[in-house]
Amino acid sequence: MNNTHDSASLTRAPVVTPHSQKIFIAIAGNIGTGKTTLTRLLSERFGWNSHFESVSDNPYLADFYNDMARWSFPLQIYFLNHRFTAHQNVTHGADSAIQDRSIYEDANIFARNLFETGQMEERDYKNYLELYRVMTQFLTPPDLVIYLRKSLPRLKDQIALRGRDYEKAIPDSYLSSLNRYYDEWMGTYSLGKKLIIDSDQLDFVQRPQDFEYICSQILGALDQRDLFLEQRSFSDKSELTTAGLFPPAVKTMTAAGLQDLSR
Repeated sequence: MNNTHDSASLTRAPVVTPHSQKIFIAIAGNIGTGKTTLTRLLSERFGWNSHFESVSDNPYLADFYNDMARWSFPLQIYFLNHRFTAHQNVTHGADSAIQDRSIYEDANIFARNLFETGQMEERDYKNYLELYRVMTQFLTPPDLVIYLRKSLPRLKDQIALRGRDYEKAIPDSYLSSLNRYYDEWMGTYSLGKKLIIDSDQLDFVQRPQDFEYICSQILGALDQRDLFLEQRSFSDKSELTTAGLFPPAVKTMTAAGLQDLSR
């Protein structure tokens, strides 16, 4: 089987220009890293619109885990369509937003893993990649991709805790392969800013200090927004809200005071 994966061709430069006064963040990571929970918490904290991965309403997911080879292609097409729509809504919307898993992960991690492990036929994989390339030409990458890295034992712990029946049969080898592809993808990712967070020792749900740590890392990674705030004078916090950067609960901030966030 020939390997048709070409990482360089999967990162073609986009042609869409984003709104200059909003932030688009994507949360990336393996199954069980806590992406959905972190997306919700950050959305609540900063007032960003949230876009979640289709799980409970996904018509293919349970069947896929029972027979990956049979359902790999329709599942990946479903995810591609769902994430493309969400990404377009963010790109063409006026408000800042955060997305639970990006469209780029579909091709660079999940579809690639299915093909290279023999769970997706070469003709399906080539068809999928061509569709992906066409679709992503119409998208603007996120301002920041946050990669939650987690080891296999911790992934298994988290998957067991959430108790989804169809996830109980996920092989360790499948999760390990995804971890490896995630690390490779993040190592070469160049479409925008990236932030890698080793989350094995973090509990951002039960320990507020861990969540504050993640928030501070995000603000540090978004230094371009600091420059934006320096260049434009906001007379009060209502202007910040109108610009779509922060919610009404956030106090007026300057470039030197971004950390002054209300709970």
